[in-house]
Amino acid sequence: MTKQTILGRVKQLAKANINALLDSAEDPQKMLDQLIRDYTNNIAEAEQAVAATIGNLRLMEADDAEDVKAAKEWGEKALAASQRADALRADGDAAEADRFDNLAKVALERQLASERQTATAAPLIKNQQEVVDQLKTGLNSMKEKLTQLKAKRDELVARSKSAAAQSQINDALKSIDILDPSSEVSRFEDKVRREEAKVKGQQELAASSLDAQFNDLEGLADKVEVSKRLAALKAQ
Repeated sequence: MTKQTILGRVKQLAKANINALLDSAEDPQKMLDQLIRDYTNNIAEAEQAVAATIGNLRLMEADDAEDVKAAKEWGEKALAASQRADALRADGDAAEADRFDNLAKVALERQLASERQTATAAPLIKNQQEVVDQLKTGLNSMKEKLTQLKAKRDELVARSKSAAAQSQINDALKSIDILDPSSEVSRFEDKVRREEAKVKGQQELAASSLDAQFNDLEGLADKVEVSKRLAALKAQ
């Protein structure tokens, strides 16, 4: 995986919109569990890739430090060879002086090569350092996102359990309503009222029958009186 691919993956995961993902999920809890697993795996992979990128940066820095050191050493060797050549020339040994001057030139060429390598490496090291910084920032964002995912999952689980508990309570309340003792009392009261009404009806019926009997007695008395009076008329 190239560093561009690593950086793009880290940035994409770090910017993921949790709420949007949850809104589109049929089962948010399962979605969160899967996201947590994916994020954990991606973070582990990214950490290895970032570690490798940092390792490459440190190698580049070490190589650059060696080039800087070599440039300094070749400069010192060039100076020493040049000074030796001057001393030999002053002593009249031109041939040996020329040989040391040639050595000084070789040392200067090596110094120049090392300086060029350092100059070439500088922007590469800077760019690699920027990539490493971005990767570290992205990793931190991913870890924060993972923390958010876990908190969201825990919150969702708690809300789900609370909703289930409330549902059980509601079901219990419904069963209580169905078996409401007050409704039984009402039915019993209606039964008592009907029985009371029946008794009143029987009483009224009995009373009307008794009145009729008394009425019959009064009629009989009238008949007796009429018979007496008739007999009295006949006796006159």
